Amino acid sequence: MEDAFLTTKQVADMYPFLSEGTLRYWRHAGTGPASFTVGGRKVVYRRSEIERWLTEQEESTTRGGVA
Repeated sequence: MEDAFLTTKQVADMYPFLSEGTLRYWRHAGTGPASFTVGGRKVVYRRSEIERWLTEQEESTTRGGVA
């Protein structure tokens, strides 16, 4: 599968628990999934980076039992 580039809105639409505002805040704070700008303004995320970051979050915060 080709690695898609997603806008902040597309990420928020695809993952409703990640709001556009939260993604913008994380970008400003230097946390959250990696993003970059195209043409100096358009912020995009690689879909693979979102998935990698979510997996990292799951692995680092899972408590009890087997997930």
